[in-house]
Amino acid sequence: MDVRLNAEQRQLREAAAKLADDLGPGSVAELDDESRLTRLERSVAQTGWRSLRSDGASGVEVAIVAEEFGRGLVDVPFLGPVLADDLGRHVALGADPATAAFNETAVDARTAAQAVTVRDRAVLTAAVGDARSGADLTRSGAEPAGAWKPAGELSAEDAARWQALALVTTSADLVGTARGAHALACDYAKIREQYGKPIGSYQAIAHLLAEGLALIEGSVSVLRHAAWSVDEAPGAEAVHAARIAKVYCARTARTVCETAIQVHGGIGNTWECLAHVYLRRALTSTGLWPVTMREIADGLS
Repeated sequence: MDVRLNAEQRQLREAAAKLADDLGPGSVAELDDESRLTRLERSVAQTGWRSLRSDGASGVEVAIVAEEFGRGLVDVPFLGPVLADDLGRHVALGADPATAAFNETAVDARTAAQAVTVRDRAVLTAAVGDARSGADLTRSGAEPAGAWKPAGELSAEDAARWQALALVTTSADLVGTARGAHALACDYAKIREQYGKPIGSYQAIAHLLAEGLALIEGSVSVLRHAAWSVDEAPGAEAVHAARIAKVYCARTARTVCETAIQVHGGIGNTWECLAHVYLRRALTSTGLWPVTMREIADGLS
């Protein structure tokens, strides 16, 4: 495989990054800015990125958008709708806006009318109840408003590829979250002075940030392979690659986000600092379609 992005994929990354930079929350206070949220929702809807899979996009391209949205803390639905869209390629879901559900809880439920999930190979749908906030301040969840109803059944291969895509998309969100938290910490280390020098000039801080960057670079590599595998490898191999990516990226994101809080010192533990928003998102993405070491330990001593 060639892990390099082609010209179209680079353009997609640049467009997603610009949208996240322009309309993502620049502070905790902006999370409640309804005007910004309305403009962000309209912009994401116009891009059509929530229907990337039905438009023929690869797992790599879905991961590109998810990564940039994680980096910019984009707080309108993407993860749930893009996974529901992938299921809609195989099963008729109707015209109502749909989002994926994990453990019978709708993910990214802010604008969804129905939730869709996979049990074994069966695809089930249910109406979405009222959206509620949780630990992640950038995404909302919802319980089903009625019973789950069968909508169809996937082949074993399609079910495996959907599982791999769910793992890859959450892994990409984790990589982006780590990148955003690391950039936040680096920016702060350049302006916060102690003993007349920026704290980033001291090895204690510089080494923490360098280690975080190394972890992120490793995560990008394992993520790219897993994203490529969604469409190019057999389903079982794609799931295995995606599980490895999820474990690696989750550990990286938690380490980098906790480091960002540490670099910020006392203010890192305050509500006004964005560092805790990154950590909350990382922990939530880790809990979506989680992976244990036992699931990837084949052949390891």
